[in-house]
Amino acid sequence: MPGEQVPIPNPPALPSHLPDSILELAAKLDKKPLPKDVSNSLQSFQRAACYIAAAMIFLRDNVLLETDLKLADIKPRLLGHWGTCPGLILVWSHLNLLIRNHDLDMIYVIGPGHGAPAALAALWLEGSLEKFYPGEYDRNSEGLRNLITRFSVPGGFPSHINAETPGSIHEGGELGYALAVSFGAVMDNPDLVVTCIVGDGEAETGPTATAWHAIKYLDPKESGAVIPILHVNGFKISERTIFGCMDDKEIIALFSGYGYQVLIVEDLETIDDDLQNGLEWALAEIKKIQQAARSGQPVVKPRWPMIVLRTPKGMGAPKKDTSGKLIEGSFNSHQVPLKKANKDEGELKLLNEWLASYRINELIQDGKLAQTVLDTLPQNDEKKLGQLKATYDPYKPLKTVDWRAFAVDKGQDVSCMQTTGKYLDKVFQENPTSIRLFSPDELESNKLDAILDHTQRNFQWDEYSRANGGRVIEVLSEHDCQGFMQGYTLTGRTALFPSYESFLGIVHTMMVQYSKFGKIARDVKWRGDLASINYIETSTWARQEHNGFSHQNPSFIGAVLNIKPEAARVYLPPDANCFLSTVHHCLHSKNKTNLIIGSKQPTAVYLSQEEADEHCRLGASVWHFASSKDSEGPAQSTANPDVVLVGIGVELTFEVIKAAELLRTVCPALKIRVINVTDLMILIAESKHPHALPQHKFEELFTADKPVLFNYHGYATELQGILFGRGSLHQMSVEGYREEGSTTTPFDMMLVNKVSRFDVVTRALRAGAQHNEQYNTAGQQGAPNSHVRKPRMFRGNQFDTIQEPALFPRHEY
Repeated sequence: MPGEQVPIPNPPALPSHLPDSILELAAKLDKKPLPKDVSNSLQSFQRAACYIAAAMIFLRDNVLLETDLKLADIKPRLLGHWGTCPGLILVWSHLNLLIRNHDLDMIYVIGPGHGAPAALAALWLEGSLEKFYPGEYDRNSEGLRNLITRFSVPGGFPSHINAETPGSIHEGGELGYALAVSFGAVMDNPDLVVTCIVGDGEAETGPTATAWHAIKYLDPKESGAVIPILHVNGFKISERTIFGCMDDKEIIALFSGYGYQVLIVEDLETIDDDLQNGLEWALAEIKKIQQAARSGQPVVKPRWPMIVLRTPKGMGAPKKDTSGKLIEGSFNSHQVPLKKANKDEGELKLLNEWLASYRINELIQDGKLAQTVLDTLPQNDEKKLGQLKATYDPYKPLKTVDWRAFAVDKGQDVSCMQTTGKYLDKVFQENPTSIRLFSPDELESNKLDAILDHTQRNFQWDEYSRANGGRVIEVLSEHDCQGFMQGYTLTGRTALFPSYESFLGIVHTMMVQYSKFGKIARDVKWRGDLASINYIETSTWARQEHNGFSHQNPSFIGAVLNIKPEAARVYLPPDANCFLSTVHHCLHSKNKTNLIIGSKQPTAVYLSQEEADEHCRLGASVWHFASSKDSEGPAQSTANPDVVLVGIGVELTFEVIKAAELLRTVCPALKIRVINVTDLMILIAESKHPHALPQHKFEELFTADKPVLFNYHGYATELQGILFGRGSLHQMSVEGYREEGSTTTPFDMMLVNKVSRFDVVTRALRAGAQHNEQYNTAGQQGAPNSHVRKPRMFRGNQFDTIQEPALFPRHEY
């Protein structure tokens, strides 16, 4: 049977079986025509922007259609997405008018980020491209030519919205995150309104599905508001959408249950009147909700406004191509509507007729815009959608809290998380409107609950936590937490995202998309700094307690390692004082993705406050208290060790220390240097990361010719990749998490993953004995003497001798 064929444009949804009474839940507005001059100005802006957007996809010359198009005027490679552009432009024109009429601070977050031509066209018309790219995209003939001819070619704007796009706070590559980002942006921004347009294809994603619930975490007393617009144009790239196949009753029932008051705008004959009236209604509803909350009488479960906008896919494009295939109102308009316009005269003629229908010569003459295009624009440039300062230079540093006041005495067993929770409690007190914590339902489990000593959770549908200004948002959606953190950070504030280690991978691609936005932003000279985004991983595989194999997954380390070195930071503080120092540093760092990994259970405190401060500053150091000592006291390991033992991670460092202790008993002449690494990035080969140790410093620390045995919290292959490029790789071996374990004891987790103290002892004897005369017999190629017993571990009824995997096979070097 052949694939689905849609024979008509804009096919209606099949009727539902829901009662007609559901329609009474929708908002109903009286028809109110706009003044003629306002309507004309809106349509002039829309025509001009739609022309420019379409021209960007097709034209490399004759950009203002001064003559009929020729094949030579068309780009040889046609790239871009037209289908969503008319709807995005329609909304942009109306937001201009809304801002002008109410002097609003507004951000327009565009979920269908592949509609970049729409945004760029509007930004050129409002003069924002000229502001940020003077001399390139000025509001004149040359600037327009550059915009059109450079689009989606090397050196020009890409085909999706990114950090180069003025006004954007959202990477437009991967769909699904726009709505959560929008809500994060308005938190603690009481005067900000974000209009977020969500494509009906994007609305099918899991992250968007959970983000609709964000209104339940928005306190109108302290925060701004989001106007969600669900843009239903009916088609994805090659299929109809779920929401395009839902009738009004189904959509109204769904979103009414979520807590929204739904307004459907769909009459194309009066679309401008209805959309502007709808936006005015939405703004009025928001103000009523906010005024009630700010006067001390908040509405319980307010119904926040949202708009469902139904317009044809690819509105304005030709109805059909030369073969009779539907374009407007079908998925064939999703990308390039006339794919053969650069080689087929028939399609070229259709393109010429399409572009001519916008009558661009009436709107732009000699590079100058007609006044009707400009009339709806905000009068204050700083209020224009592309120029609001909150979108490009918003950073406000936190008031500093001295972490040392929360340091603990060494020699104790203390939870890193409990200590850090007390510190963060004070940070929140000192910064009541500029830091938030977003977390799944794990704050208590992760022992960070001291944060709640002076604040609350911010859940507006819970009668016990609503309207109390809580700094903590717990929602069992990692996607929401990540989206909220992104929006909050991209508009100038600071955020933390603690989570079980095993589940941060859920937001792997969200983190990558954000890092891509940040990478480009650093290269855009007009964008300012941003606070770093900060992840705290706890409940790790090494102490998964009552949980089993499902709760063992340190792979988020690798996700962070793969982003640009300038932004990537991975920290594994070994004790509570180091953890405090690291969190303090990360909260005040900028433009980074910080991952901090620690234990929630009480663990040994090795370093004093001063020692921890220095250790974290260096990123790694020799721990003399755990290393071999000579008769005079100083550590022999500093001068000439037989073997170097390296712990990375709380539990694995503890096993290294216990191994060194055991070795001093069974092999006292073996000279051991113990090192802890807290900043993973110092190990990367010199010149590949800003934190990388110079090679001579690396050799001073780890030696140039002695065995170096790493006991590493993550997957061994990650650390092997980091070490590649360092010298003496044949002397290094790495053990880490092996995907072994179940519901068992913490120490058995060390055993089954070959990182226990006994495994470290065995590796040390085999590797280090060749460098120690007492344990090295000529002709045995470095094997220990027979009188040195190989430690064995007992598991069940069997003794297993641990094998030593080398970092790289020795015979290859």
